Amino acid sequence: MPSSITRLFDFAYHQLEKHPQKKCFIAKKENTWQPISTSQFIAQANTVSRALLKLGVKPNDKIAVISSNNRPEWHVLDIGVLQIGAQNVPLYPTLSIADYQYIINHSDATYCFVSDRELLEKVSSVKEKTNLKGIFTFDQVHQQTNWETFLSAGKEKDNQEEVEERKNAVKPEDLATIIYTSGTTGTPKGVMLSHKNIVENTFVSAEALDLTGNKYRVISYLPISHIFERFASYYYLYMGFEIYFAESIDKLVDNLKEIKPHFMPVVPRLLEKVYDKIIAKGNDLTGLKKLLFFWAVTLAEKYQPYQKNSAWYYFKLKIARTLIFSKWKEAFGGHLHFMVSGSAPLQERLIRIFTAAGIAIYEGYGMTETSPGISINDLRNGGLKFGTVGKTLRDIEVKIADDGEILVKGSNIMKGYYKNEALTQETIKNGYLHTGDIGTLDSEGFLRITDRKKEIFKTSGGKYIAPTTLENRIKQSRFIEQIMVIGEHQKMPAALIQVNFDFVYEWAKRHQHIIKDVTTDEKLIARIQKEIDAHNTHFGKWEQVKKFEITPGEWSVDSGHLTPTMKMRRKTIIKKHQNLFDKIYNL
Repeated sequence: MPSSITRLFDFAYHQLEKHPQKKCFIAKKENTWQPISTSQFIAQANTVSRALLKLGVKPNDKIAVISSNNRPEWHVLDIGVLQIGAQNVPLYPTLSIADYQYIINHSDATYCFVSDRELLEKVSSVKEKTNLKGIFTFDQVHQQTNWETFLSAGKEKDNQEEVEERKNAVKPEDLATIIYTSGTTGTPKGVMLSHKNIVENTFVSAEALDLTGNKYRVISYLPISHIFERFASYYYLYMGFEIYFAESIDKLVDNLKEIKPHFMPVVPRLLEKVYDKIIAKGNDLTGLKKLLFFWAVTLAEKYQPYQKNSAWYYFKLKIARTLIFSKWKEAFGGHLHFMVSGSAPLQERLIRIFTAAGIAIYEGYGMTETSPGISINDLRNGGLKFGTVGKTLRDIEVKIADDGEILVKGSNIMKGYYKNEALTQETIKNGYLHTGDIGTLDSEGFLRITDRKKEIFKTSGGKYIAPTTLENRIKQSRFIEQIMVIGEHQKMPAALIQVNFDFVYEWAKRHQHIIKDVTTDEKLIARIQKEIDAHNTHFGKWEQVKKFEITPGEWSVDSGHLTPTMKMRRKTIIKKHQNLFDKIYNL
């Protein structure tokens, strides 16, 4: 742990001193990958700081930033804001106008940076209802102060001495950022994280990943407003990796082939979609090729780490990797060593399959309130166990409360919720953060998450139901893209289902069947019932899904079904499909 790094902006200066990069950030402009060196990055960050000072930005002022894609400007602005003692308040680009108004007001933001015209229009529509003094755009937008114009105000170095004074005055314990959690219910909460919170979590996470050298390429594509990607960016700076920015999620597959990253963070929803597309391609094969494809997938489902399978198994796996899984690796660029999964539970089956394919997945556990890392799996040194989120990171203490809730203590625990001392006191007791997750610690120190405390419900018969466990199991079906188990205070568990439309229509085509309406198609309903019946056998009779209804359309962030981090908004989903809920329970 370098003593020279105690504040978040120190990561950039550490890179400049220890291993300056010609390609610190690389983004595509005019169809060409254009790099920014470490020295250029820092020079621009200082320009940002000087420009902000000339705008009158003071220590502890809040600067909001909203970007529809990850880009170098975001990180330049971040360092420029932090090193003058101000705070960065990142917002998701998918939030509603009402959410923008609430967060900008609640955070006391004085200026806002947005990436493009669409976001500018959203924020501008509520500007007069906030305390914003100005809005700047990263893109060039007609008659709007853009990034280049903003930077021009800081080109003269006449106030650089003040920048240095401000930078020297920032302490590790000072507030660095307020991250508003999307929340599955209620009003967004502003999580206050200090420099020390994130810096020390970066160090222990780097120690757990145990990578050496800086000759690696990484791809940045998950929302930078989320702590997972934000933390990853500081880790990359610390290690000296080349950071490539994906053009968009839609172009991610093409970008992976161009960039050829060595590792990348991933969220379960994305990996599930990738896997579904891989399987769909397998279904398009014919004859021996199709048989080999699904033989390899079935083989991968039985994979065990640490040579626990037989020699005969590994002989077959070598063949599968050569004939089938090598093509999977090519789809990720061909150089991927591993992926780190976070944000939500990942199906154990997918971890087995991808790890067997030679693309290891290390599932971890964390929260915005824990900066974010709590634990992580690692294939090395006996640190991987399927079905768990790994062992806790160094200097982080985890214990299980009497009711099964996971409690966490360490330097990664947030300073609290902004302007909400009551909720802070309710969440942090005796130094332990109450995560709201239910879990267990086994004899080897592996942490297992079983459900969300607030999502466990009781049926009218008095039986407790853990919906996440059921959902993760049933969601393994290729027919089902999203499932929400319901039944609180009702006589039985049931489910609302969003089908995997691509697979369902492909299935119908193969069976020469025309689906006019997925919600009422009898053949489809019977087929999904068969899937649920098979998965129900893994659960007690009281917790098995007895009925289900298929919802029309896709559950998405824009439709309000999902949070920006792809978690289900359970109350919203029930409200949107109240008619189906009532139909299930004959209300």
